[in-house]
Formats: sequence, C-alpha cells, structure tokens
Amino acid sequence: MASDSRTNAGVDYISSYRKLHTFEPAPDRLFMLLAAGNLATTQAVINHIKRDLNQARRDGPGLAGLPLVGQGSSGGASRQHDLLSASYLVEVAAYIGRLSVEVQNENHSALHQVGASGEASFILGGQIAGQPHGLYLIYPQGNAIMATPETPFLQIGESKYGKPPLDSVGHCRMSLEDAARLCLVSQVITRRSNLTVGPPFEVALYPRDSLAVAHHQRLERGAREIAEINRIWIESQRQAMQSLPRFPWEQAQDPVA
Repeated sequence: MASDSRTNAGVDYISSYRKLHTFEPAPDRLFMLLAAGNLATTQAVINHIKRDLNQARRDGPGLAGLPLVGQGSSGGASRQHDLLSASYLVEVAAYIGRLSVEVQNENHSALHQVGASGEASFILGGQIAGQPHGLYLIYPQGNAIMATPETPFLQIGESKYGKPPLDSVGHCRMSLEDAARLCLVSQVITRRSNLTVGPPFEVALYPRDSLAVAHHQRLERGAREIAEINRIWIESQRQAMQSLPRFPWEQAQDPVA
C-alpha cells in the first residue's frame, strides 16, 4: 500500500494528514486501511473503528460480534463484526462500509446546504489467520469490490495521473518490493501533474501469512528518494521516446557522394 499525505479545502488551504492506517487488534489478524475523500468523514470512520475495537476489548470475547445497540454513530444502528470479532476480511470491509455510510448520513444535510460532499472511499487490505489475504475497495455507498489476478491493484483519490504506469507495468506476479516502487512512481508522477497530491509519501509491505507489516517507509518532503524516483522515471521516458518507430519522412537517407 502507498499513499500521499496532502489534503485540501481549496487552493488556499492545503495541509498534511496520514491516509495510511494500520490495525493489529489481535495476534491472528492484521488490517491496513487507506482513506480518501472528505477528511472529516475519514477521520470519523477511523475514530469509530478504534472506539468499537476498544469497546470489544472491554466487553471480552463472550460479547464480541454482538450488535452495538445504542452505541452507533447514528444513534442506535447495529454493526456486527468489528475488527476483533470478524472471521473473514469481507466482513471487515462490510463493517467499514456501514460505518462510512452512517457518518455520511449524519452530515449529509449540513454539507448539502453548502454544496459540499461528505463522501469517502477506502482500500482495505490484510488477513485473518486461516483465511486468504485480500484487498478491497470500499465505495462511498458502502459496497466493496475485491482485487483479483486480472485487476491486481486498486486506487482511490486522485488516480488518473498515476494510473498509466500501474496499468502498463503492474501485474500480480511482481515482487512486493517492485510493486512498492511502482506505487511510489505512481504517487510521484501524480504530484507533478496535480497539486492536491504531495509528500510525505508512505509505503507499507505486508507479506502473505505473516500477520505483520514487514516494512514501512515514510518519505518526507525533500527526501532524496523522491527526487531519484522522479529523475530516473523521466529519463526512462525520454529514452523510450528515442526508441519509438520513426515516421516515413524521418528515415535516414544515403549521403550524397
């Protein structure tokens, strides 16, 4: 997973917030969550996840997974399968989707009056012991889709500028390190084309069945790695340009004797 840290509420208000969050609620499970969209919504969802997790720990294993009646952010909605009680990753995706919809519904009227959107989207990755690892994109409407070998990457937020290298180079048999480099390329070139994306950049690697984040790196503004990624990628594109087929009128002609 990789993310930038820039958020904006117009050209005169740009700030940095973390968009990559890691949860290790028990030794048998690990979840990573990327967030994009309305900052108030994403922060509320993250806070509700932490609150529900703390509540589940206080209640103990005997009550884990029971409806949280009277404790929901919408004043009584039941939400089964918090991070501690879920048996499958898809249950966690559904839980986060319901949380997101609840938060959006709470603020919809006020935001609609000023022409603002409270929508947010998430990418959930991770694994529960005994189950396959997985990657889900959770839409603002609360439903989710899963990454597949044919669609090996998922994107949220400002995606159009950084999508071409992922489409062209990415595949499901890449090493985690190559995939991480490609994700950083996607972030860095998006930054060149869109001011709403910027450092610090974060990247985290999760090896299947490890139930632990193997590596996490945060690249601050001015980091040497960002400049190197940008320089090498630009140079490779320029070299590729020189290798493209020539037009007929560019064909070399025999020198005149």
